[in-house]
Amino acid sequence: MDSTPQQGNAHIGVTGLAVMGSNLARNLARNGFTVAVHNRTAAKTRALVEEFGHEGAFVAAESAAEFVAALERPRRLVVMVKAGEPTDAVIREFAPLLEPGDIVVDGGNAHFEDTRRRERELRELGIHFAGVGISGGEEGALLGPSIMPGGSKESYEALGPLLERISAKAADGTPCTSHVGPDGAGHFVKMVHNGIEYADMQLIAEAYHLLREVAGFSPERIAETFRAWNRGRLDSYLIEITAEVLAHVDAATGRPFVDVVADRAEQKGTGRWTVQIALDLGVPVSGIAEAVFARAVSGHTALRSASRGLAGPVPVPLAGEAAEAFAARVEQALYASKVVSYTQGFDQIRAGSGEYGWGVDLGAVAALWRGGCIIRAAFLDRIRAAYATRPELPSLLADEGFAAETAAAQDDWRAVIATAVAQGVPVPAFSASLAYYDALRAERLPAALTQGQRDYFGAHTYRRVDREGAYHTLWSGDRTEVRTD
Repeated sequence: MDSTPQQGNAHIGVTGLAVMGSNLARNLARNGFTVAVHNRTAAKTRALVEEFGHEGAFVAAESAAEFVAALERPRRLVVMVKAGEPTDAVIREFAPLLEPGDIVVDGGNAHFEDTRRRERELRELGIHFAGVGISGGEEGALLGPSIMPGGSKESYEALGPLLERISAKAADGTPCTSHVGPDGAGHFVKMVHNGIEYADMQLIAEAYHLLREVAGFSPERIAETFRAWNRGRLDSYLIEITAEVLAHVDAATGRPFVDVVADRAEQKGTGRWTVQIALDLGVPVSGIAEAVFARAVSGHTALRSASRGLAGPVPVPLAGEAAEAFAARVEQALYASKVVSYTQGFDQIRAGSGEYGWGVDLGAVAALWRGGCIIRAAFLDRIRAAYATRPELPSLLADEGFAAETAAAQDDWRAVIATAVAQGVPVPAFSASLAYYDALRAERLPAALTQGQRDYFGAHTYRRVDREGAYHTLWSGDRTEVRTD
């Protein structure tokens, strides 16, 4: 380990040494790369090298100039600071010290539109800017995350070998990273990943709630159920940790941990971004949206307190074989709803790719989510295979395998939601997922009436099923129909 800045011997540099930045720097060093490290507070840089210098080759830099000078050309500079203005401030500090061909990497949870702006601005200076989504939390940053790099192909040629070395590896040994697309594509895909994560977590929470309130299972019994599910088609990181959380007992009270935690879920914003951008793109992500709103409802404690006296049923737990049978139906409903949430997420990525001209490979996205990230799950390999077989697959629900599974699950899916409604147990994500499924398969939707209403009050026109063109009815008078295009 060398803690003295040298001219151009570091393969890559990391500035911003909070937990994620420190762990990413350590991951790079552990994998044989010489890593320049820098932080606004020099004491944090020194502390990292003193504590972890034995893990690999670090070059500690106290100033921005020393940090840049320590990097080999083309310089690869990873920024690991808070999204928004802090990221812009770091870029303003370092850009004047860089040269054409150098690469600035934003590894934070940036909004993809900010990434697109930064890429344009630095491109004018001849500097590459790569917005790189990183998923896996603190542990993933250290041991191997899923990495979603955006930016130019040239920047990936310089970054790819390093990212592939430090990323998580799928079961078949494939690195969980690949070039996603230009400018903001990487951060867009990371945003949708987080939206799917919100939906996945909400669906699991609703399954837990149903098993607790309707099946009458204890948290420990539900943990056993989730462990069993994790040995089947629901095999995933989130199901695995759910079982651990539910089995945990609070040391101070001896009660189940889940019963001593306040039922107010927080959020950092990427789920909201997913829904907001989906609205802009006109893509229905209703399951993801309900997951975001469920967190919002949980946080309105005063409103919830004022509403607890509202009329409605009180759940009556089942017992014996009836409870076991209901639990099996919940597994079916959870799986089918999960397929819908991934369907909506991949549809949004396709729409974003088309809107911004990114050319994102959906199968490749599924492949890089197979390890390291929060939504890693066994069935992502099936999603990868589905898009590899049919690159123009219009929807995951159009895949023969997923279509057959949702068809087989639908009776139980409907029964679970009907039971939840009858028992007064809220299941917004389950319900929205089934409604989306039914809307897609419907021969006709009531949107025809909606168009009639819009034409009546706003002359917004409508189209007919029997001839081409846009039409408007003169609703006052004799209601004459006129073609308007």
